Amino acid sequence: MRQHSTLPRLFGSLLLVVAAGIAGIGAAPGGAPGGAQGGAPGPAQEPAARPLDQIVPAPAQVRAGGAAYTLTARSRIQVEGRSHEDAREARRIGSYLAGLLRPSTGYALPVTDRGGEGGIRLRLVGSDDDRARDSDRDSGRDRERGRGLGEEGYRLESGRGGVTITAQEPAGLFHGVQTLRQLLPASVEKRTAQRGPWTVAGGTVTDTPRYAYRGAMLDVSRHFLTVDQVKLYIDQLALYKINKLHLHLSDDQGWRIAIDSWPRLATYGGSTQVGGGPGGYYTKAQYRELVSYATSRHLEVIPEIDMPGHTNAALASYAELNCDGVAPPLYTGTAVGFSSLCAPKEVTYDFVDDVIREVAALTPGKYLHIGGDEAHSTSHADYVTFMERTQAVVGKYGKTVVGWHQLTGATPAPGAVAQYWGYDATSAAERAQVAAAAKKGTRLILSPADRAYLDMKYDRTTVLGQSWAGYTEVDRSYDWNPATYLAGAGVPEDAVLGVEAPLWTETLATSDQLESMAFPRLPGIAELGWSPAATHDWDTYKVRLAAQGPRMAALGIDYYRSPLVNWPAG
Repeated sequence: MRQHSTLPRLFGSLLLVVAAGIAGIGAAPGGAPGGAQGGAPGPAQEPAARPLDQIVPAPAQVRAGGAAYTLTARSRIQVEGRSHEDAREARRIGSYLAGLLRPSTGYALPVTDRGGEGGIRLRLVGSDDDRARDSDRDSGRDRERGRGLGEEGYRLESGRGGVTITAQEPAGLFHGVQTLRQLLPASVEKRTAQRGPWTVAGGTVTDTPRYAYRGAMLDVSRHFLTVDQVKLYIDQLALYKINKLHLHLSDDQGWRIAIDSWPRLATYGGSTQVGGGPGGYYTKAQYRELVSYATSRHLEVIPEIDMPGHTNAALASYAELNCDGVAPPLYTGTAVGFSSLCAPKEVTYDFVDDVIREVAALTPGKYLHIGGDEAHSTSHADYVTFMERTQAVVGKYGKTVVGWHQLTGATPAPGAVAQYWGYDATSAAERAQVAAAAKKGTRLILSPADRAYLDMKYDRTTVLGQSWAGYTEVDRSYDWNPATYLAGAGVPEDAVLGVEAPLWTETLATSDQLESMAFPRLPGIAELGWSPAATHDWDTYKVRLAAQGPRMAALGIDYYRSPLVNWPAG
């Protein structure tokens, strides 16, 4: 099944011939030698280098000017760091960049820590404190280049002699590499040799994120997604500087992670999915593999075990978790709100402790999501008790609680984060409840369902997805301000931790289907999380988004060609 107006594969192939772009994430073998202009003969690239500000997300500050830099067969990737660890991280990112660029350019692009003129230079300069301690080892200019970039910022300088990306921390260097990708022609994303030239416009980009939390959620419970499918999505997220991957690991339709102390959760509770397919689950080794892969792309994995509702897979696996002691059958439909753990039973909290302990031990990040939404079959008193005890367990194992915004109907633990998924139809009372918690210190992640839910249909002709929150075209998904979205309810701007784009999979099973709903809306949510509010403008954004079309096509992303965007002809 294809999403309405999704780019067909054949048409996408034609776009690839015309487009210019940038390489997919992940290691790749070197291409054939390409000479001074790169690769095998092919279609001409765009005649001029892409302007420095024509990327997504929009950069914080651009100073254009000076000579452009053109990558050649003699170019190298030079890496340097202030410590052995920084040097190792810079080399890893340099190797990643080389893997992106070699197939399409045909250039060897050796990664080296030896100095020299020309090429791409990746520099980790450490924190402001590091520079103060070691100021005698650095020039004043080098110290200034890294100043104020924080954990995720970077500075990209391009001129005739080469491109230099400077950052204080590895995440910033990695994000700078994503900017460099987008400044090169779109065909750089292809896995076969292409014609150059590979030119980057002259000038300087200085860039830091607006919000520390820029997330995407992937529901692997309604339809199980393989390790390779999740890795592909991680690669796509990284291009747009997303830094959090929220994995929805349990729901009524399937339990997707192995728990040694309760093995039937995965082997039985994970044995089906929506529509009755075979389901599946991640072994602990596979989950660690996903965490490691996400970490290599500077995304933090946030696991979600949804409780006390959305738990039929667990209830079917263990009868003792039910108040009546009777296990229900496995569920393959799409209804919500009918299941609940038995809050009065002490065995429920043994279960909660075991599951959170094992998941926390597998997860190096700071957050653990406990769900808490649509618990319609749990009484309010039981819900309050359950959430209070469950939050304490999360803290016991060294993690920070995240819950859907219904958590604010109980008592959020100190430091807890609530994820708001309300929309225009959400009641004033519910918004006021969220605002009251925010005023007491609960931070908010904003995922309004009629703006950020990537499974909402684009319009009434959309085949995939759902429409309970309305239709969400690309402009509606982009055109809102996280800082003021809940201001009318009294939420202070500084309560907003960031944004997240959830992708629920009741109707989605293949990577093509995921892509057709996520793209091109996800880049817009990424921009809301990264770019300064002053850059926020639909009319200018849709021009930059249109330029992403050839890049997405070159990456094989089966994106929806919204009629609101003037996509390049193919």
